[in-house]
Amino acid sequence: MGKQVIQVGRSAVLTKGRRAGIKVKIAKILDKSFVEIELPGGKTRKCNVAHLEFY
Repeated sequence: MGKQVIQVGRSAVLTKGRRAGIKVKIAKILDKSFVEIELPGGKTRKCNVAHLEFY
């Protein structure tokens, strides 16, 4: 698999955990492994990039 381009505002789907299948947007890049995502209700959470699938 090629390198993923991580940008603020990009859409993704969570693939792991109890929120799997939820569409989110990247709100902030914390480091190379973690980003802050915005959930549909407007809340933000820290998330591992390996748990996201970009489209």
